[in-house]
Amino acid sequence: MKIVLEYQDQHGKWHRYQEKHNEGDAYRSAKARSKATGKRFRIVDGDGRLIDLIDP
Repeated sequence: MKIVLEYQDQHGKWHRYQEKHNEGDAYRSAKARSKATGKRFRIVDGDGRLIDLIDP
């Protein structure tokens, strides 16, 4: 299963950050990156359905 990590810019637009195949690894990466950058991240599946939303 394809999992895509995206971040939200200051204008509210979502940008692709990374693609992974393991949901646990994707969550850990998004959480760490969100904390480091102060940006909001979301995890979506290959079809664009929201899996999780991570705030810094």
